[in-house]
Amino acid sequence: MLAPMDDMVFTWIASPIGPLLLAGAGGRLVRVGLPSGKGRVAPAPDWRRDDASLGEARDQLAAYFAGRLVRFDLALDPRGTPFQREVWRALEAIPFGETRSYGALAKAIGRPGSSRAVGAANGANPLPIVVPCHRVIGADGSLTGFGGGLEAKRWLLAHEG
Repeated sequence: MLAPMDDMVFTWIASPIGPLLLAGAGGRLVRVGLPSGKGRVAPAPDWRRDDASLGEARDQLAAYFAGRLVRFDLALDPRGTPFQREVWRALEAIPFGETRSYGALAKAIGRPGSSRAVGAANGANPLPIVVPCHRVIGADGSLTGFGGGLEAKRWLLAHEG
């Protein structure tokens, strides 16, 4: 069951790509806000700052950035359409250090003609890094859009080596 948005708590954590906003409700991570680009998220006026909250998410992100974690194991509450959630589940299946094209992701969910829709769902991912949308690249291997900007995407992919 989804926790109401008015129960949202948030905190900030430092990261190598800049400060990240973490927001959650009901003990689940709902949003990761990136420091720049279209993925930048500010706390809503009715969210409550609680720097003691979301401890497991903070710890796992710190371990990821320190190179000690390759797969997140967190209670998540991504909010989106059924199609978006299907794409986001497929993103979680992309192994650490690997990439997939939008077309490959579309095939993985059984919708080979939906590369553009997959791209739109990827861009709407509310949990970047944790749900690794940065691992999706162009069919020709080029880096394509990322909510935190291409420099952050480049850093994340290099970090995962």
